[in-house]
Amino acid sequence: MAEKTRYTDEELEEFRQIINEKLALAKRDYDQMMASLTNQDSNDVDDTSPTYKALEEGSATQSKEDLIQFAARQQKFIQGLKAALVRIENKTYGIDRITGKLIPAERLRAVPHATLSVESKQIEKQKK
Repeated sequence: MAEKTRYTDEELEEFRQIINEKLALAKRDYDQMMASLTNQDSNDVDDTSPTYKALEEGSATQSKEDLIQFAARQQKFIQGLKAALVRIENKTYGIDRITGKLIPAERLRAVPHATLSVESKQIEKQKK
């Protein structure tokens, strides 16, 4: 029996559903982070009242920086999921970009935007 070179349309549809669910959650989380960063979810006067507590100000700044980092990671995750949807449309989804072999379905269910098998990812890490 020849080695499978791509996922069937039914399997691709399963992956599309997984990706769309993760994409909806990721967008929701991203929107919440952005609302928090722009004080849209708050009716207080944090951004207008003078504050004299340097420690609190520093803590707030650190929290905001952390939130910005999380938002950037979330945005990258969203882009990865969208790229995975394009690969599904092109029927190239699930193909390891280094070896050209299929990435195991279990990995794609856990990390639906993956473009490398675990083995390829480890090899790539060792090169760095």
